[in-house]
Amino acid sequence: MKRQTGIWIDSSKAIIVALDGDTEKITEIDSDVENSVHHNDEGNKGTFSGVHHGNSDKKFDDRKKQELDYFIKSVLSYVKKSDELIVFGPAQTKTKLEQKLMTDHLIEPGKLKAVETADKMTLNQIVEKVRRFYNPFEYKEPKP
Repeated sequence: MKRQTGIWIDSSKAIIVALDGDTEKITEIDSDVENSVHHNDEGNKGTFSGVHHGNSDKKFDDRKKQELDYFIKSVLSYVKKSDELIVFGPAQTKTKLEQKLMTDHLIEPGKLKAVETADKMTLNQIVEKVRRFYNPFEYKEPKP
């Protein structure tokens, strides 16, 4: 039996749905990725040292990139044994996950079935999307 996996991901969390025959396993991974720069003083525009102006935005961007890389690696640790994979979500994190899969050869060619854009979804909607993707004939569209 194939292990079919779906990942809904954005920068705040990932929900992994693994279908293995009749069994279903759902895993939620929260992210530690910062999504905004925090200044102690609202008017803080960085620091001045002579003619050099230092800004915390570069440090924030570097830290955010490292946190996102760590988050993606932790998500990928759950899908190593998958035979088929679909990735979907509302933001750019899904494409960063796809790039990591392809550039680091973390998945065999052909196992990544789709990368799709999807809005915020409830847990039930995510599970249903994964089930419909892998078993489209089990679901019938209601007649109008």
